[in-house]
Amino acid sequence: MADNALSQNARSVLNAVNTLYQNPNVQEKEKASFWLGEFQRSVFAWETADQLLHLKQDVESTYFAAQTMRTKILYSFRELPPDSHEGLKQSLLTHIEQLCGYSPALTTQLALAVCDLALQMPQWKVPALTFIEKYSKDIQALPYLLEILTVLPEEVNSRHLRLGANRRTDIIEDMENSAPMVLEVIQACLTRVQDERILSKIFKCLGSWFYLGVFPGNHAARSNILDAPFQILGTLSSSSSLHEAATDCVCSALYAAEDVSRNQDLVQQLFTKTLGLKQAYIDANANEDIDKCLNLCRIFTELAESLLEILVNSPGEGLGDLEILDILLMCVGHCQYEVADITFNYWYRLSEALYALDHKVVREIYSSYAEGLIFALVRHCQMEPDHDTILDSADDFADFRNNSADLVKDVVYLVGPTECFIGLFKMLSGEIQTPDGTKQGVVTWDITESVLFMMTAIAKNVKATEVTVTPQVLQAIFSLPPSTHIAVRHTSIQLVGELSTWIEKHPDLLNHTLQYLTNALQTKELSSVAATSVQYLCEVCQSQMIQHYTALIQLVQVADDLQVSSDATLGLLKGVSSVLSCLPVDKAHDALTELCRSQVVALSHLSQKQPNEQHAGNKPAHTDPVTWLDRLAVIFRTFTTKDTATNGYVHPCKQVIEEMWPVLQSVLEQHKAENRIVERWCRCIRFAVRCVKMAIVSTLVPSLTTTLSTAYNSSPHSCFLYLGSVLVDEYGSDMSASNILLEMLEGFCPKTFDLLNEEKGLQNHPDTVDDLFRLCCRFVERCPLKFLSHIVCPPLLQCAIAAIVLDHRDANTSVTKFLRNVIESRVGVPGEPQDAGVPIMLMYGEEIVQRSLNASLFSLPSYLYPDIAELWWAVMQRNREWFKTWLEKALKNLPSDATFATATHEQILQFLAEVTSSSEGRNVSYLLRDFCRLYR
Repeated sequence: MADNALSQNARSVLNAVNTLYQNPNVQEKEKASFWLGEFQRSVFAWETADQLLHLKQDVESTYFAAQTMRTKILYSFRELPPDSHEGLKQSLLTHIEQLCGYSPALTTQLALAVCDLALQMPQWKVPALTFIEKYSKDIQALPYLLEILTVLPEEVNSRHLRLGANRRTDIIEDMENSAPMVLEVIQACLTRVQDERILSKIFKCLGSWFYLGVFPGNHAARSNILDAPFQILGTLSSSSSLHEAATDCVCSALYAAEDVSRNQDLVQQLFTKTLGLKQAYIDANANEDIDKCLNLCRIFTELAESLLEILVNSPGEGLGDLEILDILLMCVGHCQYEVADITFNYWYRLSEALYALDHKVVREIYSSYAEGLIFALVRHCQMEPDHDTILDSADDFADFRNNSADLVKDVVYLVGPTECFIGLFKMLSGEIQTPDGTKQGVVTWDITESVLFMMTAIAKNVKATEVTVTPQVLQAIFSLPPSTHIAVRHTSIQLVGELSTWIEKHPDLLNHTLQYLTNALQTKELSSVAATSVQYLCEVCQSQMIQHYTALIQLVQVADDLQVSSDATLGLLKGVSSVLSCLPVDKAHDALTELCRSQVVALSHLSQKQPNEQHAGNKPAHTDPVTWLDRLAVIFRTFTTKDTATNGYVHPCKQVIEEMWPVLQSVLEQHKAENRIVERWCRCIRFAVRCVKMAIVSTLVPSLTTTLSTAYNSSPHSCFLYLGSVLVDEYGSDMSASNILLEMLEGFCPKTFDLLNEEKGLQNHPDTVDDLFRLCCRFVERCPLKFLSHIVCPPLLQCAIAAIVLDHRDANTSVTKFLRNVIESRVGVPGEPQDAGVPIMLMYGEEIVQRSLNASLFSLPSYLYPDIAELWWAVMQRNREWFKTWLEKALKNLPSDATFATATHEQILQFLAEVTSSSEGRNVSYLLRDFCRLYR
């Protein structure tokens, strides 16, 4: 194409692309990027992209044109008139042929474009056959033919393509019809190709068709198409990239083979060939080829997952041959923990399946495998012998250890927690063989720490009747000299904490345990873990710990001096507060006053400082209000008085909260613009209110609601709305308090409506939507008549209906729950024959049904369908005929664009009939889900 034949749009695009890639000015690059993005959304992009693909001026502009073409087909296909589709198809096929040597990324974009076009053109029958007929004759065309045949099945279930269930069904049928032809092409390629790069593409293509599930499995087995990837996998000299491609292909085939009854021949072939890779794994391990070991372990694990049901129901028989588990344990025994990590999901699934089966004999069969897994993980969890500190919690190895501990907790029931605990103790004393069958020699510190770590994972489930090993373990820990490796001491302290349940049944060891942990608190590296173990003791041994409550309060007060971490201090406060819950009211009040004093004093000092004094540099924890607010929140969240029968009972926390309120007001006033601090402030008040309940209804609630309303109008943080919902939940049923709370709501509304009425206000403020309608729900639950007759109710209902389309999970759930609660409300209005819900239904019901249907079809993710279904069910329970009329009208008004992502007239009528005749709410959810698939 001559340069002077280019359109002005094409010239502008070329200039912008040149600026984006060549201009060193960052601001100019950003402007160019923005302009190009806007241009891609314009209707002129179609013709311009086609011009630039013909022009082929440079890689950058040609790639942009290909990307634009794909984007337009994906998101704006309806801009094109139907009579232009065939021309676009031919143009793309030509572009692919002419641009095949330009760059792999460009080829991929064009392949995606033509495949997305094929999937959206019902008149294009069996597109795979078109590609094969056009490109299979030329060996030079093989790379882009394979690319197209690879992305075609991948795009079928793309969440970006709104094809609809009807069209997808037709596509799958087309793909199944063309699968044998694709299989023949792949077989022919395998006989002709030696180039590793092309072989990798062949394996990727084969895997893509297997993964979609359209290959006739038994036909594929008889064709021996999988011989090639398995041959590569069995060859130690295969390159890493080719080995990985073969692995992906086989894993896709194994995924497809999960339907054993449909693919018996394929499953049997995969089973035999996969077990035959055992020697390949042994050779790769001996050759220290970690990549091949990882790949082969993936295949073994995928086979085990595909055969999970058979392995559980028929262990040792046919495809339930337990050799695959022996191989998996061999993989777990690899020296690199990354190999073992691949198998974890399978062990989880196996554990769940065996637990659900609850068959004693089957469990006994698998107990030895669980035991082998646990002892192999002990070795993997060993630190390096030259490691001289505590393991960093952010380290990848620390993550693996935690995952290993979680896995052991899941599978240990197969062995028995107590029996396993005893077996691990024997490893410490060198009385047990290691997983490789050798006798444990000298037990070094790293082995000791690893065993103790695994004992920690199961310690909570050790039987209280076990009195032989556990006392020895504790005595050995208490006797550890200060020279013991710091990691061993750290893990030992963790183990003591996890044994709290056992210690609670053996109180004679409690004082010794507490003394040991108190001493550990004096060591900087151990203070945090020791505090956590004290927390566990307090929570489990509450009644026995009462005698130490004074010392525990003192311990909390010096936690910062002992350099206990913030999280561990919060845990310690939680444990101590749980002990204080067991005290009589008078003692509990004094103890809580003492416990809260240091937190309130610290907040008071901070509130007296200027903000710039607090925020200079990196603020340490003790100068951050959040630290002290979180600590107060933990106290109030945990403390639950049990002594309520005393005459003249006054909640122990009432006076404490009333006295600290002025300080909290001052903190809020100073930091109301800082969302992080305000959220923690609200959280602190929330737990204080939940703790004392009605005790402060007359003394504090009026001041609290006024403070919230004033602060919200100055700084509209959504957490103020959430705290308001807590107040309504606690005090909304009280006649005098409900009026004050409604005034608070009225004060919230103007600022809230201003926010949500902004452009994209609902999308930009989902937390506000969530907390606003949670607040409204509480009003409907606690004082429905006052709320439904209040002046703010109609605009709130209109706002909720508008917000039905919001695809934010929590926000949408709160909106639909509010509307459902209003519809279900049956409180009577004095002087009116009907309850308050009826006129609301008549006024808003039709709009609710119409907007919720459209939202479900075109806006909301599928996990929100049950909430919409519950809303519909509430309407139906009110008046099924009204609902039927409204739904019928909504269905008639659905967009009737010329698109295949829609339901047929018969399907619409069937949906209407089945929904309106449903006898259960959950059936409505299933019907809505299936109907929405026709539009997705």
